[in-house]
Amino acid sequence: MMKPTIKCAVLPVFVLTETCDKADPLALQRVIPAGAHRDEQIYYLREVAKAVDSYGGQPKWVKFNYNLFPVVLDSRGVPWDAATIYILSRSQAQLHPDMTTFQGIADDLALFLRFLEEFEVDYLSFPRFKLQRPTYRFHGYLKNRIFQRKIASATARRAMGSVIAFYRFLVAEGMFTPENPLWEDRDQYLTFKDSRGLAISKRVNVTDVSIRAPKQVDPYDGCINDGERLRPLSQNEQQWLFEALAALQNPEMLLIHLLMVTSGARIQTALTLRSADVRDELPESAREFRCKVGPGTGVDTKNNKQLTLHIPRWVYEMLRQYAASDRAVARRSKAKGGDNDDQYLFLTQQGSPYYQQKAESLRFDPEFDRRYRERGQAFRMFIRDRIIPWVRQRYAPRSRANGTRKLRHD
Repeated sequence: MMKPTIKCAVLPVFVLTETCDKADPLALQRVIPAGAHRDEQIYYLREVAKAVDSYGGQPKWVKFNYNLFPVVLDSRGVPWDAATIYILSRSQAQLHPDMTTFQGIADDLALFLRFLEEFEVDYLSFPRFKLQRPTYRFHGYLKNRIFQRKIASATARRAMGSVIAFYRFLVAEGMFTPENPLWEDRDQYLTFKDSRGLAISKRVNVTDVSIRAPKQVDPYDGCINDGERLRPLSQNEQQWLFEALAALQNPEMLLIHLLMVTSGARIQTALTLRSADVRDELPESAREFRCKVGPGTGVDTKNNKQLTLHIPRWVYEMLRQYAASDRAVARRSKAKGGDNDDQYLFLTQQGSPYYQQKAESLRFDPEFDRRYRERGQAFRMFIRDRIIPWVRQRYAPRSRANGTRKLRHD
């Protein structure tokens, strides 16, 4: 059986529209060209945001336009209407939605739709026999793929959770009334201790189609837990790292690594630093530069914390010299907004940021033409494709076991 080609498509620009009459002053004509054996179709649409502003129908803070909006496409390339409505409703419920979260939800629903089409299952049909209902069948499908090692248990758990939330939405909004229960609910009580050692119980609702993915952490693996398992580099590995950076002769990558290793800055913090942050000359007595980062500074931090970076003087002077160099000026001149002090300190050769600040990514850009946001992809690719192979080639087999482990960027 040929598996249907179903995917999650990311739209660089999404503007919510509604059909209207040709005579509507806000009407926009949309022509769908004629294909094989069908006639040309003409529609008249208006942007919902402009209609709301004109007629005063809803609060203006409701968003109607997005960058990087995900859409689930079926095997014919047609958007799945129920999934689109669900994702749009979820995104409109947040003042500043993070579209990467909704892209993950769309990927999960695309997996669900692939299952529905492959096994010819109607997602709205809930017969009396429990194991024939789509929720139970999808649950069994995921468990079988885990057993076959075709999918990680954590991925299956997330996908099943997205499908459960999707069905809850359909029922709550009156879009669907099942003939029989979707699943069986039950309450569980979780007990844990807070920072003061006090025991706290929390009631959570679970279903019999949820998938458990217990985490097993080795306390002796030498890693720290900071949202993910990170292993600090040994002195030898740090030496190999900077030998590779010196040999590869990329000034930006060398300075970024120096900044992170000496100050403890994370990737998102180091890559959103601004030219203005390294503009001032330090007093002769200063041994370090203290740079405030976090909300209001233009530099991102994890969980939007207000922090202070302690940058050694010799590293700060290197950053300051780089910011004034012809190489940095040329890159800032190519960037959106031109060469100014508020521009990113580190830019690619094309003038693009390595990591786009969160506040900028939340603003709607009608001219956005990419299907992703810059989140340090080019930086990570440089580590994967240039640094790690260089180290392995010269220090194998000692580095082979550790070469693919993540550098400590906390």
